[in-house]
Amino acid sequence: MKNKFRRIPIPRFPVQRFLILLASCILPWMSKAQPVQKNYKLAMVQMKVEAGKPEVNLARATERIAEAARNGAVIALLPEAMDLGWTDPSAKTKAYAIPSGPTCQSLIRAAVENKIYVCAGIIEKDEERTYNAAVLIDPTGQVLLKHRKINELDIAHDLYATGEGLQVAHTPIGTLGLYICADATAKGNTLSNSLAYMGADMIISPCAWAVPPGFDNQKTPYGDTWRKVYRPVSAQFDLWVVGVSNVGKIEAGPWKDWDCIGSSLVYAPGGIEVLQAPFGAEADTIIYVDIALKDRPARGTTWNTYWQNK
Repeated sequence: MKNKFRRIPIPRFPVQRFLILLASCILPWMSKAQPVQKNYKLAMVQMKVEAGKPEVNLARATERIAEAARNGAVIALLPEAMDLGWTDPSAKTKAYAIPSGPTCQSLIRAAVENKIYVCAGIIEKDEERTYNAAVLIDPTGQVLLKHRKINELDIAHDLYATGEGLQVAHTPIGTLGLYICADATAKGNTLSNSLAYMGADMIISPCAWAVPPGFDNQKTPYGDTWRKVYRPVSAQFDLWVVGVSNVGKIEAGPWKDWDCIGSSLVYAPGGIEVLQAPFGAEADTIIYVDIALKDRPARGTTWNTYWQNK
């Protein structure tokens, strides 16, 4: 008697395809399930920047990043244009690609070697254009964010091209928004509010704050320009805002002989000023801030309900 059962062919399904399919299902779930560290130490690296001397500045930055990590910081925030100095003409010849260029690679090594997040402003060369840029690097060396300054001062328009977008990064230390210095002063807090609407728990900002020769800080204490734009977004969206400036002499460009003076500033959720770092061209220091993130109280149009009920 013939066997009434016949063999049904089973389609081949390569192991590689199976693993890829499995990973595509599991990895997004794992990333969403990853817990966020809400309490940690941030290092405000208010460092001296020497105009047009990238090797010197990157060596100093590497030392400061290592020091910050030794002191328990999870993230180190460095100034704007910390490789060359803001509006220094060396941007035309000493700017490099991000992330492949030597400037970004130096910061990547520092992040990896010290197992720390690093955010710094650096000058970027992209084909024929030069940008006033900033990067956020994670402890594995991945560049999570690259921002190109949008609201650049008119005196720098001949040196830097205009940026074209805003981003946030969802990280194990919260959702971080990134912009640079005068981006915060865009009319109506447009760029700050945009990062907040994107879900930022904290906005971090490399800066280069400067004063003209003869400025009297006793008579006119520095900082109100930034308080006027940091406080509203911090209060309205219940988030952190941290701006870190360099110190040192501006030796060339439209602000030649002005002093970068630090005075780095931190606002906690609710529009609360936490601290202002020391003022002065020699105020090279690291200030540590204990960050305590708050859950986002709203998103999208529910912000309107949140504000109405406050």
